Amino acid sequence: MALSGMRGLSVFISDIRNCQNKEAERLRVDKELGNIRTRFKNEKGLTPYEKKKYVWKMLYIYMLGYDVDFGHMEAVSLISAPKYPEKQVGYIVTSCLLNENHDFLRLAINTVRNDIIGRNETFQCLALTLVGNIGGREFAESLAPDVQKLLISSSCRPLVRKKAALCLLRLFRKNPDVVNVDGWSDRMAQLLDERDFGVLTSSMSLLVALVASNHEAYWSCLPKCVKVLERLARNQDIPQEYTYYGIPSPWLQVKTMRALQYFPTIEDPSTRRSLFEVLQRILMGTDVVKNVNKNNASHAVLFEALALVMHLDAEKEMMSQCVALLGKFIAVREPNIRYLGLENMTRMLMVTDVQDIIKRHQAQIITSLKDPDISIRRRALDLLYGMCDVSNAKDIVEELLQYLSTAEFVMREELSLKIAILAEKFAPDLSWYVDVILQLIDKAGDFVSDDIWFRVVQFVTNNEDLQPYAALKAREYLDKPAIHETMVKVSAYILGEYSHLLARRPGCSPKEIFSLIHEKLPTVSTSTIPILLSTYAKILMHTQPPDPELQNQIWTIFRKYESCIDAEIQQRAVEYLELSKKGAALMDVLAEMPKFPERQSSLIKKAEDTEADTAEQSAIKLRTHQQTSNALVVTDQRPANGSPPVNHLGLVKVPSMTNVDRNSADQGEIEPNGTLTVVDPQPPSAPSPDVLGDLLGPLAIEGHQPAATQPVHNLGSGVGVAPNAEDALALAPVEEQTATVQPIGNIAERFLALCLKDSGILYEDPYIQIGIKADWRAHHGRLVLFLGNKNTSPLVSVQALILPPSHLRSELSLVPETIPPRAQVQCPLEVVNLHPSRDVAVLDFSYKFGMHLVNVKLRLPAILNKFFQPISISAEEFFPQWRSLSGPPLKLQEVVRGVRPMSLPEMANSLNSLRLMVCPGLDPNANNLVASTTFYSESTRAMLCLVRIETDPADRTQLRMTVASGDPTLTFELKEFIKEQLVIVPTKPTAAGPPLPPQTQPTPIPPAESDPGALLAGLL
Repeated sequence: MALSGMRGLSVFISDIRNCQNKEAERLRVDKELGNIRTRFKNEKGLTPYEKKKYVWKMLYIYMLGYDVDFGHMEAVSLISAPKYPEKQVGYIVTSCLLNENHDFLRLAINTVRNDIIGRNETFQCLALTLVGNIGGREFAESLAPDVQKLLISSSCRPLVRKKAALCLLRLFRKNPDVVNVDGWSDRMAQLLDERDFGVLTSSMSLLVALVASNHEAYWSCLPKCVKVLERLARNQDIPQEYTYYGIPSPWLQVKTMRALQYFPTIEDPSTRRSLFEVLQRILMGTDVVKNVNKNNASHAVLFEALALVMHLDAEKEMMSQCVALLGKFIAVREPNIRYLGLENMTRMLMVTDVQDIIKRHQAQIITSLKDPDISIRRRALDLLYGMCDVSNAKDIVEELLQYLSTAEFVMREELSLKIAILAEKFAPDLSWYVDVILQLIDKAGDFVSDDIWFRVVQFVTNNEDLQPYAALKAREYLDKPAIHETMVKVSAYILGEYSHLLARRPGCSPKEIFSLIHEKLPTVSTSTIPILLSTYAKILMHTQPPDPELQNQIWTIFRKYESCIDAEIQQRAVEYLELSKKGAALMDVLAEMPKFPERQSSLIKKAEDTEADTAEQSAIKLRTHQQTSNALVVTDQRPANGSPPVNHLGLVKVPSMTNVDRNSADQGEIEPNGTLTVVDPQPPSAPSPDVLGDLLGPLAIEGHQPAATQPVHNLGSGVGVAPNAEDALALAPVEEQTATVQPIGNIAERFLALCLKDSGILYEDPYIQIGIKADWRAHHGRLVLFLGNKNTSPLVSVQALILPPSHLRSELSLVPETIPPRAQVQCPLEVVNLHPSRDVAVLDFSYKFGMHLVNVKLRLPAILNKFFQPISISAEEFFPQWRSLSGPPLKLQEVVRGVRPMSLPEMANSLNSLRLMVCPGLDPNANNLVASTTFYSESTRAMLCLVRIETDPADRTQLRMTVASGDPTLTFELKEFIKEQLVIVPTKPTAAGPPLPPQTQPTPIPPAESDPGALLAGLL
């Protein structure tokens, strides 16, 4: 911009640049804004020069990031100035400071229209630039006819017509009704005969938008587009300024081929032949060269040509040529070119009869799985998944299983799901399928959803010939010293049903099978114990005549769990104990499970639905989907009446794994863990309570309660929370604001609630709602941040940064800079616990809405107890471990004073809510509590933790606590963590927030029932 002659503006800019710090800059800006405000109040005394100078200063201050909430009228008024310098600054500042909904813009519509229809070309360009930058429905309705006249006018210079085409494109995107299809299609075809390349390129951009909306009205433009491509391919009359590194106007070539992809077919033989000749020339003339800029341009044209070839379903010979060219690309050293080659080869899979040609490059694609770049590895994985069939399934699945051991944490869940789908879809025989799934569970148990092992159980149940083999493989995996909990589940289930088929094999007697399974009991979580109890009952049923020793061992276990705090474990233990005393009647009640009804696999159905959707899309539409952000955007799909969706699921728990009438489960499916999933056809009776109920409710935050009703726990040091008076301190505006954005609800209470459950609202204000859903498996955690825009305008400048403590390794997926109106963005966050610590990770989140720029720092509920797995152990298991951990630093004892007065059951409930399972009956003193849990981290692996609390009935404000584990750091951190939950005031505040004030003992929140399958489905 020309600023010559404005000495005051130059001095102001120099003063800003010479400021030593941000505070000095702010003071200088405030002083200047005050001066401008004073001068504008006496506007009659201002000369046009002074008004122009002050408006330039306002724009410069706005560009520095400060809010400018006055002077808009003065800027708009300069648009009507007769001289170019004043009019220029009016147009520029108005387009920067005002949006399409600003009231002042209405005052300028007539002036802008006069400039558009006037004779001054410079003024026409300024006006068209303003309209194109701001857009808006009012501009579209008022000015679109005049812009169209400029575009088709033969008397206007190409510079004006080029701007008119881009301006009309913006107006059409804002309001498609401004372009009358009946009268415009012929004019659009005439524009494609334009000789000036600037006007032709702009007109082609407009055509792409028009045919994307309604291609039927623009068939007359199709042959014209082919002629444009022919002209470019032959390099006929291409001006030098539109030739880029020897390539004639690559931008126009790409736009033209993109427009052709919106037409379904090309019927005319001569047009089709001419187009394929051009495409053949592009395919033959493209190669990898050393010049990066030329590569970028030629590859942009090439890949658009490939998309067009696929769209037109060209002959097999041309398809083979395309695949061969992509095969060269995936073998070069340049990673960007390898990525593009793999991505486009994946798109080629949509075309029939090409898969066999792509298989020739299978070895090179498998090599790409070992590429240092994770994005290339992802594309190679997608391509291998898409090209797999019966002929190469064994080789590809074997390679993917080997890759699973070294794959990144963020890829393993997707990789596991794809392996399971391929194994089921293309299994040459069922024994191979069983081998693959068991290997998958063994190598990546943390990332295997329940749907996968449910499915292998269904296969084994429905195929009698497979049952002995599956039981033998499950027996082999149980011999391993350490196996994943999912492997324990599937092995226990299969052996419970079919171990009697192995009775004659060495090492497979009922007593030996029972011993193998029972060894795993101390290492499993509460959700697995019911399956093991059912397995014990099945083993007892198959042992006829009964073995007294085995029977007594199993009865002892049942009696132990008769008083378990978990209702399902307790019910199964009581029922199985009573049933096992019925003798021969047990054979009828616990008979072998009947075959599952034949139904399509949910995994394969999901894959086929995805393939069907993809097959219906043209290559250009597929590219649109693939170029969106990694974060998933879910737009508001609510009905017009605002009622919430009606497809809600209800879960009905079957108390024991006995035979259930399958005919009564027509609307659901009985899973191997004894859960019957039933679809509830009735809509909910009331709408969701919060503004984003349909966005963050059924999809993301299941079981969400308002913050006011959520109980609060004091999580002490490391997770201390500010009281209401301090909540505003969590909000840190990046710049000063005229009005402070206040949070809705208590940030402290929301954080505390999430420390004890895995889904809920983390933060909410008038513009945004941030929810969390988490899945914790061993020392890995997967959290999904749900960012919901509550308004009808977008949130912009969105940024999120994780500030993890030293003991956590985290990886947050890409967060889009803009959240659309009434939309929700899902951002997965991977967390790995490296070693025990009570420190807390912080989410540094900021966004801009209107004039508000908000920055909020929120503690994330990735705390110590999230890496606990409660475990119930017997006296025979507890006391040897307790004695082996003798004295500091592995066993620490402390007398804790200032404890919140609470009864023994209340204290037990508080410990259970923190995933420390209280084991009743272990301590002979009725006033003492013993609890146990397993802690997972990368350094400690699975570490058993034991806790003993001795209380004084005469003084409930003090107790003696002893904590023991195999790691000194873990022992200390766990002792301090528990102490912080029991005392009235935490020992010290942390940077994460001040401690809570004294409070009464809250009612503990029971742990939410985990649903990893549902979480996986939601993320994929």
